[in-house]
Amino acid sequence: MLNMRQRRWVELLSDYDCEIKYHPGKANVVADALSRKEKVKPTRTRAMGVIVQTSLKSQILEAQREALKADNLKKETLHKMEKEFEEKTDGVRYFKDRIWIPKVDQLRKMIMNEAHQSRYSIHPGSDKMYKGLKEHYWWPGMKKDIAIYVSKCLTCARIKVEHQKPSGLLQQPEIPEWKWERISMDFVTKLPRTKKGHDSIWVIVDRLTKSAHFLPIRETYSIDRLVQLYVDEIVMRHGVPISIISDRDSRFTSRFWQLLQAALGTSVDLNTAYHPQTVGQTERTIQTLEVMLRACMLEFGGIWDDHLPLVEFSYNNSYHASIQCAPYEALYGRKCRSPLNWLEVGDGRLFRPDIVQETTDKIWKEREIEPPFCWAVQSHGKNRTSRLQIGLTPRAQLHSRHKCLSEETVILPLGEIQIDEQLRAAEKPIEILERGIKQLRRSKIPIVKVRWNSRHGPEFTWEREAFMKNKYPHRFTKDPCGSNKN
Repeated sequence: MLNMRQRRWVELLSDYDCEIKYHPGKANVVADALSRKEKVKPTRTRAMGVIVQTSLKSQILEAQREALKADNLKKETLHKMEKEFEEKTDGVRYFKDRIWIPKVDQLRKMIMNEAHQSRYSIHPGSDKMYKGLKEHYWWPGMKKDIAIYVSKCLTCARIKVEHQKPSGLLQQPEIPEWKWERISMDFVTKLPRTKKGHDSIWVIVDRLTKSAHFLPIRETYSIDRLVQLYVDEIVMRHGVPISIISDRDSRFTSRFWQLLQAALGTSVDLNTAYHPQTVGQTERTIQTLEVMLRACMLEFGGIWDDHLPLVEFSYNNSYHASIQCAPYEALYGRKCRSPLNWLEVGDGRLFRPDIVQETTDKIWKEREIEPPFCWAVQSHGKNRTSRLQIGLTPRAQLHSRHKCLSEETVILPLGEIQIDEQLRAAEKPIEILERGIKQLRRSKIPIVKVRWNSRHGPEFTWEREAFMKNKYPHRFTKDPCGSNKN
């Protein structure tokens, strides 16, 4: 017998055709992970998301001095490798051109946190993380420590899936001869719709360098719009590919897509039905993409398409075991810069304001600041057919010199060059021309018309009278209507 509540539900469900589908547990990783109660409450270990370079450098230097003391040296388990340390001019000790990180003050954990949990890394595996860190840092047992650290990450344990080697032999596709000549592509669909209307991702992977593009799209995009996006993002950056491997999606099997690729000279290779191994590279990339997106949502929150550009950067800038380097390294010849390269030799550094001021004073002292096209130089060419020879200072830049076409009697005056604290041409008010009132809804603001000594010629602007009086009080000692010129 059914009670009244059950009868109402039966009557409601009778209007729908229900179909029960079996979903294996190993494929439903997220629900399985969320159903397990955490035994250990995760703690927030990252107090800062960005470490200032000078602070990190001083911490490493102090930690090295503390670790090299007689009482602490045995705890470092260096096995007499400290004799191979090389001390640079800044006092930091290096081991084979890599900074030695001691056990003092949790420095190792802080560096591993930044390399694993920041927005520019997004929970890479132990191999990728080790390959990225070993270029700059070193300590005994570094690879083992990184593997233990990654295995204890609760976020990785909740979102990542183990991958087993498939049984049997697979027919290897033809290996490409050049970058982005042979690509594969697929769609990630049924994602939560964002404010921009995106609910899918178009994943396009180069089979040689493993570099990928993640393009946010709508599932309802027409084939015309997908073709336009393909031309704007792929053809414009990498040219027309020779072949494309894809699944049998209706958009890839459409006559328009087939004719377009035939006109471009690209062969479309469709996989066998129910055989996703044909596009296994793209499927594997999609798995990594989904893991990184889940990590972003758990760590940083927000909307998934806001994280997608940095997810693409992190994926392409991380080490790949299949090519023994990062995709960007295979594509461009080197990895792109990230906040991990704090102490990389040759990189630009931020200077304090006093250093900038000191540099400015030296420049003024040597009289080396000059605006473009200001110095008249003498030509030393013998005749019209000889090469042009002009007298310039050793540090002069030739590309900023232009031929001066004027009368011989014309004299180009060179006044004193004035620059501000940011090394830009200083502009000062010459006179106050008019006064006025700016009428707002509930208030009135006194304004004045100012003439400036711009290097492009006289300029006139309306400024607030209170601001001008505060910054240039000498301009208001007389009648502010044009009689206060220099």
